[in-house]
Formats: sequence, C-alpha cells, structure tokens
Amino acid sequence: MERIRWDKVIRWSMIALLVGALIWLAVYSVNFRVFGLGIVLILLWDLILGWLIVSGHTITLLRRWHRWLGAICITVALLGLPVLFPSQGLSVRGISFDEVTLGGLVGQYIIGSSGFAGFSTVWRILVFVVAGLVLIFPGATRNLLLNVFSAIGNLVKRKNKRWILDRNVVYTTQIQQPVRISEEGVKKKEPNKHITESVIDDKVAQEKTTVSREEINPVELLIKSPEVRADKSVQENNERRAQIIEQALASYGVEARVIQVNPGPLVTQFGVEPGWDRKFKKMVERDFDGKVRRDRNGNPIEYYEEVSKTRVKVDRITSLANDLAMAMAVSSLRIEAPVPGKSVIGIEVPNDVKAIVSLRNSIDSVNFDKMHEKSKLALALGQGAGAEVVVGDLAQMPHLLIAGSTGSGKTVCLSSIITCLLVNATPDEVRLLLIDPKRVELVAFNNVPHLIAPVVVDLEAAIGALRRVTWEMDNRYRKFAAASVNNIVSYNKKVNADQQLPYLVIVIDELADLMAASADMVEPAICRIAQLSRATGIHMVIATQRPSVDVITGLIKANFPSRISFSVPSQIDSRTILDIGGAEKLLGGGDMLYLPIGAEKPKRLRGAFVSDQEVQRLVQFWKQHRGASLDQVAKEFASLEADEEEQGDPLLEEARRLAIEHNRVSTSLLQRRLHVGYPRAARIMDILEEEGIISSGEPGKPRHLLGSDYENN
Repeated sequence: MERIRWDKVIRWSMIALLVGALIWLAVYSVNFRVFGLGIVLILLWDLILGWLIVSGHTITLLRRWHRWLGAICITVALLGLPVLFPSQGLSVRGISFDEVTLGGLVGQYIIGSSGFAGFSTVWRILVFVVAGLVLIFPGATRNLLLNVFSAIGNLVKRKNKRWILDRNVVYTTQIQQPVRISEEGVKKKEPNKHITESVIDDKVAQEKTTVSREEINPVELLIKSPEVRADKSVQENNERRAQIIEQALASYGVEARVIQVNPGPLVTQFGVEPGWDRKFKKMVERDFDGKVRRDRNGNPIEYYEEVSKTRVKVDRITSLANDLAMAMAVSSLRIEAPVPGKSVIGIEVPNDVKAIVSLRNSIDSVNFDKMHEKSKLALALGQGAGAEVVVGDLAQMPHLLIAGSTGSGKTVCLSSIITCLLVNATPDEVRLLLIDPKRVELVAFNNVPHLIAPVVVDLEAAIGALRRVTWEMDNRYRKFAAASVNNIVSYNKKVNADQQLPYLVIVIDELADLMAASADMVEPAICRIAQLSRATGIHMVIATQRPSVDVITGLIKANFPSRISFSVPSQIDSRTILDIGGAEKLLGGGDMLYLPIGAEKPKRLRGAFVSDQEVQRLVQFWKQHRGASLDQVAKEFASLEADEEEQGDPLLEEARRLAIEHNRVSTSLLQRRLHVGYPRAARIMDILEEEGIISSGEPGKPRHLLGSDYENN
C-alpha cells in the first residue's frame, strides 16, 4: 500500500480553499449588500495564506497551533474594521455604510462582546492585532520582552545597589584590562607602579574590568558562573537511580520508597521513606458452615492475612550503605538518618557531573543578603545537597575550626572566607591578622588595608602576634569598663564614629606547625583568646590538615563549637574534629561537613570556590584605596607590645627577690612560688637574663645570681 503524503493532501486542500475564496469573491462583487466590506478583508487574508502554503514556504504553519490562533485574532480584528467608519461619509459603488452589512455586523458583535470593558473600539482592535502578531511571531516577541525586562532589571538593580564602601569617601580607580604579554614584551615594557600586569586565563581576560572614575562594588570583581539547569537526561538518570535504590532495598527485605530527589552541585540526595515490617498469619479458607474448603486435589485452600505492621527501623537502612553503593556503582555514599526537619532518610549519591559553586553566586543569594544586613561578618560557605545557599555569621559562631587532608579544599575555604570579609566590609569595620606558616597560601592578601600587620610567616613572630592579640583584648575590656558597656556592639553605638572599634579576625592556616614549634605557648594563647574574645569582637578561624588529638586538643576543641571538616583519611580523624564519623567518606574538591554551633548533626556542603585571579583583582582594588587614616588601628595595635614591655610584668619584682634570696632561680621555682604557668615563668626568666640579674644557664639547670649589687641589697 502506498504511503499517504500528508503534505500533498494539505497543499491541495489549501488550493481548493483558494479556489473557493475566489468564487466567494465573485459572489461578493454581485451582491455587496449581503456580505459587506468585512468579507472582502477575510478573502484577502485567505489569499495571502493560500499563496504562502501553496508556494511551500510555510508548510510547517499547520503544525503550530499558536500561529493559527494568531491568524484568527487578526481575522477578528479585520472583521471589526467596518465599525470604525461613521454611519455616513463612506460609500462604495453607490452603497453607503449606513446600511448594516454582514461583515460589519459580525465585527461589531465580536469586538463589542470581547470583554474589554472601558476600551474604545480602536483599542479593542489593536489588542486583537497585537495578540495575533505575538502568536504568529513568538520568537521575536520573546526577544523583545527579554530586552525590555533586562533593561528594567538593570535600572532597578543600579538604583537599589548595595554600596558597602564608606559614604563619606568617594573611591575612584581605573583597573586596566589584564592581557597576555610575551617575555620580550615584559623586558621592554616599563613596570607600572600602581597596577601589576599578570598572565591569567582567557576566560578571566574576557571579563569586563575597565571602570573609569566611578564607584566600584568589590563584589563586581568576582566571576559569576552560569546557572546549571538539570536537563531531561539528568532527570531520567535520577529517576533510574531512585528505582535502583528501591529495588536494592527490596532485595534485602526492606520496604521503602523514594519520595524526594534533591539534586545538588556535588551529590544528589534521595529522600527515602521507610516502609513497614509486616507480619502475616497463614489462614484456611472456610465456607458458611465452618468447613474447610478444598481444591480439586483435596488440599485445603490457604491464604495469608496481615496481622500487624511496624515501621522499618532506620538502622536496617543505614547498615546497607555499602550494598547500596555497590548496586549504584559508586565508590561511596553517605546516609543521613534522618534528614533534619524531615521524616525521611537522606541517601547522598555522587553526581556524574560535578558543578562548581562560585563565591559570587553565593554572595548574590537572598540568604546572604539577609545575613549581611544583620552582621558585617557574614560568610558564604557554599551550597547544600539541595543546591540551597548556606551562610554563617562569624560573630555568632564565634570561632571556626577547619580540618581536612591535603587537596580537600581547606585552603580555598579560607580564601573564600577572607574574600567575603573583604567584599562586604571596609577596613574601618573589619581588620585581619593572617598567620601562614606554609608561606604560600595567604600571602596573596599581603597588601590589603584590612591587615593590621603583614602576613605572619615566622613561627616566633606568630607567637608574638597571638600575645599582642591578648593584650588588645584586655585593652578593649578596659575601654568597655570605662564606658559601662559589655560588648563591642554597645560600645560602638555609645562612642563617636572616630572612636569605634573594628572587628578583628585572626586566621591561622596551619595550626599543626605552631603546635609542633611551641605547644606550651600556642595552646594557652589560643584558648584564652577563644574563651574571652567574643564580647570584644575578636574572632578566630583556625585550619589544620592533621586533626589529631595532639594538634586539636580537648581544650581547643571545647572553645571552637563551630567546625568544618573536609575529606580526612580515617574515621578517627572525623571523630576528632566532628565527634562523629562521616568525613572519611567525603569526595574531596570542596566537599565538606559543616557543624554550626548548637547543631546536633553536620550538614553536607559544596564549598564556595574563589580563583587566584579573583583574589588578585580584589587585592589590587583595595591597594588603590589604601588611605592614611586606615593605618591608625595598625599603629595602635603595634604599640601595645611596647606599652606592655614598658609597664613590665607585675610579678617581676617578686621574681628578683626570689633570685636574690636563693642565689639561684629556675623556671620551675617561679611556677611553684608565683603560681604562674610555664609561658609566663619563662618570659620572666628571659627578662631577668636581659637585665643581667641571672646567668644564661643550660636547659634543665637553674640560673645563678650575677653581680654583688643585688647581693648587697
């Protein structure tokens, strides 16, 4: 049987319609009084459509219903045109329009009853014409609307833009476009004193970074990654995975079903609702007389009746984690039982394609805007398993402890935290003290005006910096007592603007190096700062790649309630940092567990990513806005150590008396008699040696008294 060519059928049908239209046109020429001007316009529209279809240009027109609907709207508008003409003044071939014609009558009825109350006939006809054009040309209309709404959105965004810079200072700059230059060009080109040219990726080089003599929001210097939308293949893959989970659990005798699918940037969380453990009893079918019914072979007819059912225990599902991982062909998966706030068990399965969570997208979110309105120390940490943006407030944490193995994303997390503080607070609001024993990670922020001192890379200088922080903390408490307040917020509201205190954030990249160098001095300083500094606006962010008990001691752990764990080698390390296991199953590359203060269970996130090029542009921006007044806090902070040395230790005189009395002195003797710790006793011994009171003895041996002046006294 020959296949029917529907395109030919449609084309010849339209030819027949065209012939019919010509016949009706001939009839119209005979009797105008019956049909009117409206039927003429309809016939002309029919001729145009017939010509387009017969010519083969718009054969797909019949497959698009919206275009036919648009043609009907324009036809209705044409039918209503005779209504626009006055009752007298227009005549065709001796026949005036004061006589009611069929076209005018139909047009008047359709346009008049179209429901556009309050509109004149002209506006009603225009509505039908515009609607028809929109339906016939949807692509051009969509592009026009997108351009209009985009222009309106840019205007509103520019008007309501959040300026974080000081209102009293006008920041002007001109950031040049980074370009690639050859080695010969570098030798020939004179170095720029203000802007350092760097070789960056082509993608970053294409970003618009040239702004001349206008205010700049530092957030605009960060790169905004495009939104990743789940296509049909991803949805089908998730549906297939949900079926695999249900079948795998059923094969082990566990009744459950997947009721939620939350795709995230790194993992997809499947919400599993536990089923029932059912108990059945074998029953024998009986008739009305109570006799047992039997089949043809004489065997009793039996059936099973459900007598009870109980919920499937959560432990039965969590114990099948490895079996589910094998069924889904993944290296590992994590089970969160139950999901906080939901009556489901979350099975987190790694995605085939992992999306990058940019810091710019997290900062532009609604959650971050709400947090930033409340606190200057708002942090964009990343996105959760359901692609929701997770933010935190460092002022409420009040200190953050980060751990993770090499390459797990720990240093990138520190960079994103520092970047959040730089783009949302001025140097008058937040100051930073960066300690980087590795010498290569945090030195990129070395020239921002937020720093109270250059990035500390020497271990001895780091210990001295922590000691100066404790002195700054005590100095702030003295100011609070003089002003009769108990925290930094109340103090800043009470004093003048030039006397307000900025927040101080201490960031330590590698705690293990400091603890290995001098644990007896580092641990007491960190613990004292963590215990007492919250009210003074001093907060700490400490990271380490070795979360062992000799690095994260019990005292340090007790004073850092908010913690983040990236991928760690073993479950022991996970328990050390989070008190529970699970971090050993993380995938790395920014995959982390975030345990905020007061939470019972950690939340899985994909950490926000900030590139080195974004950090360079942000540092370059703040270098050009360094002001002379911004160094005042740094000078006051640096002068604290000199003031403390001039005042001296209050127990120093008592130590001199003990040295003269015993003719020799040791650190342990000072600890016992003065009731002080080892760091303070050792510092007093160093002062006595510098004054020439005692000799420089060997380790483990007492120091002898020097000079007769002290003996005579």
